Amino acid sequence: MRIRSLIWGPILVLGAAVMVVSIWLNPSRTSSAKPEVEDNVPVATAKARREDVPVYLDGLGKVQALNTVTIRAQIDGKIMEAAFHEGQNVRAGDLLLRIDPRPYQAALDQAIAKQNQDQAQLGYAQKVLERDTGLFDKKIIDRQSLDLQQATTAQLDALVKADEAAVANAKVQLEFTKITAPIDGRVGLRLVDQGNIVHANDQAGLAVITQLQPISVVFTLPEGNLRELTKKLKTNGTDESLAVAAVDPQTNQILGQGELRAMDNQVDDATGTIKMKAVFQNRQFELWPGQFVNIRLLVDTRRQQLVVPSSAVNQGPSGEFIYIIRPDLIAEVRTVEAGISEDGSTVIASGVSEGDTVVVDGQYLLKSNARVQLKNSNQ
Repeated sequence: MRIRSLIWGPILVLGAAVMVVSIWLNPSRTSSAKPEVEDNVPVATAKARREDVPVYLDGLGKVQALNTVTIRAQIDGKIMEAAFHEGQNVRAGDLLLRIDPRPYQAALDQAIAKQNQDQAQLGYAQKVLERDTGLFDKKIIDRQSLDLQQATTAQLDALVKADEAAVANAKVQLEFTKITAPIDGRVGLRLVDQGNIVHANDQAGLAVITQLQPISVVFTLPEGNLRELTKKLKTNGTDESLAVAAVDPQTNQILGQGELRAMDNQVDDATGTIKMKAVFQNRQFELWPGQFVNIRLLVDTRRQQLVVPSSAVNQGPSGEFIYIIRPDLIAEVRTVEAGISEDGSTVIASGVSEGDTVVVDGQYLLKSNARVQLKNSNQ
């Protein structure tokens, strides 16, 4: 045992000496063992604020012309002139097509001539009746002769009235040779060219006019929104003026602002939706018949709600939470109750106070009680 202790003593002394020399030669190794100070987490922030929050109902709609008219010929004849260009905007009363008027002008002249002939006969019969009435009073002619003349005069009078109707009809037929626009709108592609023979019973039509200003959008909403909608409608059956926005499905750009005009009187039992109709002025022709658009119907505006940017709200295992930055730049986790989200803002029912600084970017690197560095120092 004594010999073993004599051996281990020098060894321990030598090991201690080596350690002292190693520490003296490498002092940095002792400093590296100290815990490093964590860097500040850069975050972007915003203030919780109060503002009015609109409440929308969203649906899918299809643009329809407010009025669509298929132009058809009301008489038979040859098209002598096409007075419009395809895609042209026209006003009510503008000339579109002209059918050969000569046969109808001749028919009118014939009806006028017949009317003049019958009027001349009526005038003669009236004079004879006046003379026969005097002769009958003097008992020169009998009653039968007077009655016969009265019947002849009445017959000619009816014939003249029939001629007047024939003349009026001939004038109408002649007017039908000029086909004019019945409404303001835009003419589509021409369906029949100049020189063709058209008939009154042709079903294809000559052209189609659609009214684009204003224009309508028919859209659907789930029947679950029916109660909320009926609250906004007047009890006398007249729709309240509710604002409607048409949004491009691809770019989310607002194409037009309009108002609700009508709601269908029944729910579609096949789809569980109800049809609505909105009207837009369409001054810039952003809306086109047949186009599909997203519809946002404004049904309410909640006043002075506490809101934060929607990017500040995070989803965790126990629910929604927000990082709050204290004045000493320390992050704090707050469990919140979030409400509706509109236009990038979310309503907060509880968990945040007005003026609190919330993290809107960089929160994925955060944890509770972490020190932060504000990227937007102006806020």
